[in-house]
Amino acid sequence: MRNFNMNSLPWKRFREFIAPEADRFQILKKILEELNLENKVITISGNRHFLLAPLRTPAPAETAKARNSTAWEYRKRQTILTAHYDRYTGSPGANDNSAAVFILIETALKLQKDNVKHWFIFFTDKEELSGSEGIKDQGAYTLAAGLLSTGMENSRIYNFDACGTGDTIIISTTAEYLLRNESSGRIEKIRSSIKELREYAMETARYLGLVKVLLAPTPFSDDAGFLRAGFAAQTITILPSDECTNLVSVLRKNPDFAEVLVSQGSRNARNHKMIPETWRILNTSSDSHLRLTPQNYKTVLRFAEALCKQ
Repeated sequence: MRNFNMNSLPWKRFREFIAPEADRFQILKKILEELNLENKVITISGNRHFLLAPLRTPAPAETAKARNSTAWEYRKRQTILTAHYDRYTGSPGANDNSAAVFILIETALKLQKDNVKHWFIFFTDKEELSGSEGIKDQGAYTLAAGLLSTGMENSRIYNFDACGTGDTIIISTTAEYLLRNESSGRIEKIRSSIKELREYAMETARYLGLVKVLLAPTPFSDDAGFLRAGFAAQTITILPSDECTNLVSVLRKNPDFAEVLVSQGSRNARNHKMIPETWRILNTSSDSHLRLTPQNYKTVLRFAEALCKQ
């Protein structure tokens, strides 16, 4: 993959990670250990999530017990990046969501090298749901609900999903759709926080001089689970420029098309065909490495890194 050394970790394990019978949990665990990335596994409701944090050098007199009790403490304005590492049964999951996981591994290495503090990265389990499951079955929901007392809700949470194909960063507006029929003091606070997250993302893109950036509704992701648990979260994804142009045109003519995008499904064949092709093939056997555009990964990496440094 251009711009990344395919003979070094984590990328030399990418094809293994998307193989049909891959044990993605064990492969990811081994990669993180070999790269010496500070991590722990959090198991909630049977789902296993990885939490990465900055390397921490304790004071010489600090006890092991004290280190264990404070090393994973949340601060009020942490930046938290997330990406789900599970995939839909029968799909290689190259874009959804292996590419984003590996890009965030690279991000963690860069942040660690630059000695950046006040960030965490979650690799979440069970983003993909079966037809009989709802948002409260999502791993992000049970994870967020289990961490309500940690101060995590005060952090900036950015969810990276389907970041392997395209050249244009999409800052999702799906949260508005998910909350459109809800009204309460708590919901208004979440809306305000989402607006802040979005403005911060746009400011970061301007700071980096990125010109291919679009605000648009996207298929639902871990942001849905976080929102349902009471956490504001902003999804980041990418699309090819030509698909963005078509998407903007469709939404301009039919604003209600957002509903088709969010659910990523439609009984109307014409509507389904208007969904960007990159999103149409998610959760299918076509989501393979052959459709990835690794020449654009550096842009996503720079953006994720800057969100933690700004």
